Amino acid sequence: MDPIVIKVPAAFPMVALVGPSDSHLRILENQFPQLAITVRGNEIYVKGEPEPAKQFLDLVDELIAILRGGQNLTADMVRRSISMIKQDPVEHPAEVLSLNILSNRGKTIRPKTANQKKYVDAIDTNTITFGIGPAGSGKTYLAMAKAIQALQAKQVNRIILTRPAVEAGERLGFLPGTLHEKIDPYLRPLFDALHDMIDQDAIPRLMSSGVIEVAPLAYMRGRTLNDAFIILDEAQNTTGEQMKMFLTRLGFGSKMVVTGDVTQVDLPNNSQSGLKIVQDILVGVEDISFMHLTAEDVVRNRLVGDIVTAYGNWDENISKSTFPIRSGKSDR
Repeated sequence: MDPIVIKVPAAFPMVALVGPSDSHLRILENQFPQLAITVRGNEIYVKGEPEPAKQFLDLVDELIAILRGGQNLTADMVRRSISMIKQDPVEHPAEVLSLNILSNRGKTIRPKTANQKKYVDAIDTNTITFGIGPAGSGKTYLAMAKAIQALQAKQVNRIILTRPAVEAGERLGFLPGTLHEKIDPYLRPLFDALHDMIDQDAIPRLMSSGVIEVAPLAYMRGRTLNDAFIILDEAQNTTGEQMKMFLTRLGFGSKMVVTGDVTQVDLPNNSQSGLKIVQDILVGVEDISFMHLTAEDVVRNRLVGDIVTAYGNWDENISKSTFPIRSGKSDR
């Protein structure tokens, strides 16, 4: 069988595709072991089994489309693109990785996985979106980016960020210091994300004017939140009553995003997580979406995804050994 020849447009130097010192090419060779891949000039020769060869051709088309959009390929982008091409149904990496949500100080925030793009799309099309997944899967960060995008587009008048201060039992009055000093440790991750997305000098002004509000969940009680983009973070640490209280704060012209990781519940006395309960209560309700992210969507250091997967496998094995499946016969 003659090799398939892929001609890379002359507008892009081959190094942009194959990576410095052929680093991207080595990833491609490792992920497509059924193929013989050779690069000569601006041409790539591919020989091997038909199905992986077709996947490879589609992948190169997608990578070129990403380059055509003005992005520089990284090893992480190449790995994620390969994963999308091999999915069933196939996802289109150029469509996913080229979606610009927000830009600030030369940094552009985009979804990095197909699931993340579905999550972002769900936020656009639903009034309430639940983003459920492990640490580092982008559920809170992308929600924050969508909130700031909505504010800049004047779709909302303010952003409200909240999370349960479960470590303090939400009894903040018993803690020493000013209100700011009391709540700062629990809301710090939300401040960190804000600093990534908004000019640092603008944040105090936006907060003092009430355009951006960051407060513990307990401070939401009794309010009606109109014309706002509201994010509840760490929602696995809400009780059922707190979750109901939060969701019923929704006013006119507002959008809510609820994020959390149901495997990381820190509630005392084995209390049941409101995030777990709400999935059963609101399933099938129109204009509410539940999006589940996985370890494959983790966008921190690549090892974080491996760690999340390893812990998940360990928990599953422990559960099986602790609660063995019994036969139909009684032990009595």
